[in-house]
Amino acid sequence: MNVKRALRLLGGLAALLSVGAIAYYAAFLVRFDGDLDRPTTSIFLSTFGLVLGVKLVAFVHSRLHLEFSRYVTFRDVLVIARTVSISSIGIILVDTVALTSVTIPRSIILLDWGVTLCLLATLRTIPRLMRDSDWRMFAPRRGTSALIVGANDAGEALLRSIRGSSGLDYHPVGFVDQRANIQGRRIAGVPVLGKHHDIANLAEKHKIDEVLITAGSLPGKEVRALVALAGQHRFRVKVLPSYEQLLHERVAVNPRPVAIADLLRRPSVTLDTESIQHWVSGRTVLVTGSAGSIGSEICRQLLKLSTTKLVLVDRSETGQFFVERELRRLAPDAHIEVVLADLTDRERLAAVFEQHQPDIIFHAAAYKHVPLMEQHVGEAVKNIVLATRNLVDLAEEYQAEGFVMISTDKAVNPTSVMGSCKRLAEQYVQAKASTSSCRLVTVRFGNVLDSAGSVVPIFRQQIERGGPITVTHPDMIRYFMMIPEAAQLVIQAGAMGQGGEIFVLEMGDPVRIMDLAKDMIRLSGLRVGDDIEIEVTGLRPGEKLYEELYGSSEKHQPTRHEKIRIALGEPRSLLQVINDIRGIEELTNAPNETLRAALHQIIPVQESGIPSRSTLQSQQRQAA
Repeated sequence: MNVKRALRLLGGLAALLSVGAIAYYAAFLVRFDGDLDRPTTSIFLSTFGLVLGVKLVAFVHSRLHLEFSRYVTFRDVLVIARTVSISSIGIILVDTVALTSVTIPRSIILLDWGVTLCLLATLRTIPRLMRDSDWRMFAPRRGTSALIVGANDAGEALLRSIRGSSGLDYHPVGFVDQRANIQGRRIAGVPVLGKHHDIANLAEKHKIDEVLITAGSLPGKEVRALVALAGQHRFRVKVLPSYEQLLHERVAVNPRPVAIADLLRRPSVTLDTESIQHWVSGRTVLVTGSAGSIGSEICRQLLKLSTTKLVLVDRSETGQFFVERELRRLAPDAHIEVVLADLTDRERLAAVFEQHQPDIIFHAAAYKHVPLMEQHVGEAVKNIVLATRNLVDLAEEYQAEGFVMISTDKAVNPTSVMGSCKRLAEQYVQAKASTSSCRLVTVRFGNVLDSAGSVVPIFRQQIERGGPITVTHPDMIRYFMMIPEAAQLVIQAGAMGQGGEIFVLEMGDPVRIMDLAKDMIRLSGLRVGDDIEIEVTGLRPGEKLYEELYGSSEKHQPTRHEKIRIALGEPRSLLQVINDIRGIEELTNAPNETLRAALHQIIPVQESGIPSRSTLQSQQRQAA
């Protein structure tokens, strides 16, 4: 122990002993109205050392001398009360057993308990009050006037952070919260002024400069409405990072401008953790496409679920290098195997299965850029259809328990090579499930926000270059979900599957890409048209105007999870699907048009990027 620490500990003990001594003496003064005669003084002096010793033992046992007073909380006050109570009980026991010549009056012990508690609580709270600078409440109100969204734990933590930070020059005016039963109440002296729809009036009435929310506390739809309202009423909307971001990303505790992720955020996912852990715990899990956005997130989620071994399969050397570094940092003791392999190389895949004997496979690897696949039809067939066939066959051959293929809404009424290939892969998984002992399922969903090569990072790069932002059609609509949400629901669906299901993730409200572009320009502090222009370039080859989650011949049924449904359609026969795949396999190196024609004979395509009115109406009914 160094000298400085020893002096600090001795100082803490001295302060506690001083409090104990003063409290005991004060108890005598109060009990006898300040008039201590000779017999009373004799009782005090003869018992003083013993009482102080009992208190010291109680204080040291509760480690009060090690507590940091600047960060005292309600829990610390409870610890102090418990410690003082224990010391008082100890004094009574010592007085009864050890003291024979004198007896401490019980009223003295009771008074000593109260005075000791008050003095210790005061000793602990004064440094905290000084740190939090609560004396500023008596000074003239200055700083950025703010409303806090959410009169809950997160809102109270935000209020405490603002008051406790000398670097945040904010004046919290009030809270807004949707719950009617807390309207008019106060949190740490700050009133709940109204509900969300009152924000505009409250901003005008109280001259609000900023509305502060905590990340994830509002659905994206409400955040978008709030940002639009802010533009009309000249206040700003800022977000405090969530505790998850603080723990995993180490961002600063500082309100920041609203980001595009906040606008598209959806209610948090509730998982059936027990069933998922029962499924993956103690298993070897193999994830293909582990270097990609969804595959890597599935790996992160699986690390939390007690898998025995996690096998990462991808052909991207650089991607595998970085994802391995990240995962080993997140879980240093986890058994992680990194494999470089091409899914179209069946012999290499067979060697991987032979070595690792996976129990569960998550197949997240695939090409995803629609226009590029129109130019490389053979590569799309190899990397989507044939790779899926290889994995399914090997999963069955090596007696894997479960297989989950990740599909896309582009497989529904496809207009592209990529969509057709995904649909054929879906058909193979579903047809094979009817005869396989392995539980083969498919999970279908739309776009994930901010994945590599997706629209958000492209728009961000275009804004950084000064524009223009390119949108292929003003009415283009897409479904979005957050990457962690998609990965969690994929794992949940895999745990639920019995074999043959096509699970469809609930994607929420679709978003107009034009609105997304305008939001990103505005959130960058720029003006649409004046600073950054939006250029409409026209639909690209294979691109759809609207994405669909269910085919025109598919029905849907709910599952026990509110965000997962099942698409019900008539599966094709396994023999027919096998013959179709063999037919196009022979043409993978043929000219694009030849292979495209053969593929479209198997999976008929919709020539227009715009679905029929009946399809849109059916989709709207299913979404409702």
